[in-house]
Amino acid sequence: MKSVEKKRRKLRICIVGLFFVFFFSVIGIKAIYLQAFCPWLNDRALEEREKSLIFRGKRGTIYDANGREMAVTSADVESITAHPRHIKDPRATAQALSRALQIDAKTLNVKLESGKSFIWVKRQVGPRKSRTVKDLRLKGVGFISEHSRFYPSGTLAAQVLGFTGVDDRGLEGIEFYYDNWLKGSDHKLTVLKDGFDRKFDTEENTDMSYSGKNLILTIDKTIQFITESALEEAVTDFSAKSGMAVVMEPDSGAVLALAHAPVFNPNSFGKFDRDLWRNKAVTDPFEPGSTMKIFSAAGAIEFGGCTPDTIFFCENGAYQIGEDVVHDSQPYGWMSLGKIIKYSSNIGSVKVSEMIGPQLLYKTLRDFGFGEKTRIDCPGETAGTLSFYRRWSKIDAGTISFGQGISVSAIQLITATSAIANGGMLMKPYIVQAITNSNGQPVESFGPRKIRRVVSAETAEAVRQMMKSVVEKGGTGEKAALKGYSACGKTGTAQKIDGKGQYAKGKYVASFIGFAPAEKPRVVILAVLDEPQKNHYGGTVATPVFRKIAYETLNYMNVPPRHEKKKLTASVAGDQLPMIVATVNGSLSMDHGE
Repeated sequence: MKSVEKKRRKLRICIVGLFFVFFFSVIGIKAIYLQAFCPWLNDRALEEREKSLIFRGKRGTIYDANGREMAVTSADVESITAHPRHIKDPRATAQALSRALQIDAKTLNVKLESGKSFIWVKRQVGPRKSRTVKDLRLKGVGFISEHSRFYPSGTLAAQVLGFTGVDDRGLEGIEFYYDNWLKGSDHKLTVLKDGFDRKFDTEENTDMSYSGKNLILTIDKTIQFITESALEEAVTDFSAKSGMAVVMEPDSGAVLALAHAPVFNPNSFGKFDRDLWRNKAVTDPFEPGSTMKIFSAAGAIEFGGCTPDTIFFCENGAYQIGEDVVHDSQPYGWMSLGKIIKYSSNIGSVKVSEMIGPQLLYKTLRDFGFGEKTRIDCPGETAGTLSFYRRWSKIDAGTISFGQGISVSAIQLITATSAIANGGMLMKPYIVQAITNSNGQPVESFGPRKIRRVVSAETAEAVRQMMKSVVEKGGTGEKAALKGYSACGKTGTAQKIDGKGQYAKGKYVASFIGFAPAEKPRVVILAVLDEPQKNHYGGTVATPVFRKIAYETLNYMNVPPRHEKKKLTASVAGDQLPMIVATVNGSLSMDHGE
């Protein structure tokens, strides 16, 4: 009996043993299969255990010419994330986040139900909303610190600076053009988590040199403010659609100010029309009108053997060229080249172009940089339009000489005029003078760069004298005259072209280009107003902008005003003879009259 019982017990043990051997064999084979033949499971496990995030170092700071901040990376802000695989009730979570963040619940719910390991819920939220979400204590919802771009001067030079997006990449302006320099380098942070989603270790790159490089602009915040204020005042006073103004240093090509009206705030760029984001002084061409006459005159002196005293017959106000007729605002007869510029005679300009011929006129305009990009360090630059002279008709050559049938950008026009102001040398315009590292040490430097000599110093001086007469009494730009400073300039009034290629009735671009002081120019200033309503002549609309910018800028730059001789008559006690006291160059001299 006992032997039978032992045999049964051994049999049961063997059966159980065989079961366990089979069971563990199956497990072992399955484990070998999963480990050796299913590598994707290992990747899935690592994905669950390791969370890798890419962080970017702080973006570099943008400074004005005097080291004042124009764009900075502010204190860290928080962005809200979610890990859909750890969210048990996506719909409830989406509803809660929607109420806290004012975002669409349906769209968020789709993302939460996607099964992805990571999604962004909302980038760069304010501290109040961040605290609200934290108080909800939602499982699977996280927070990541990021950097936020801030523009301390608000709208000042907004179109020049541009702005960045939520991913800290430049989207417009200098921020876009120099993005590779400004952006911080990427670094990877790996977070290790256990089965309960608790962090227990991190692996982080130890290289801390993540910050981007800094930019030092040629823009001066004070001159920029002066320019924007004068431009905004004129746009308002004359009910213009928009306006732009540029201030340049003629000897170097450095842009001291570049203004637009209306403006936008890069701190909240999404609230403004996209059309306001663009730096139109660089990107948008326009017909310059009579400002082009100074370059036609330069060509006549340089290549045509003219002088300011060379006379032309201006046909008493109407000049027929084929089937077309060119008119002047007043009937002029014989006029010198200097008078043609002073009184802005279209017919006189046509006669000048006929004398030098289309080929030399084209060469002159190309040498001054029209029809090609200036290569200024701003995005989206236009080359304008200047067709080849062999394609010109007879009327084309005439109209181009006074600024119709050609289009230019504001930066082209002021760069070309700077060549006249500095003695005939075309300079490359630039807006960034240096790039520095986080310690302020220079990495790259940019300075004056000569492109080519366009006219001789003698020709440039002759044109300057003619431009000086424009600002004097009787000239079309006499309202641009400065108290205490001499100035040179040229007015421009051009009818706009509509979408059909025809000149639009009642729509004009009014402009004035000039520089001061006339003897040794320190600044060249261009003012352009688009579709002014109350008056459309450049001599009325744009000259006040020039006058205000020039006067305040020269004062700011400590350029001394010219000394004028003043006489004061007084009687001397005990003597009835008058005494004349004259101020000459700051000293006093005394003369006794008879």
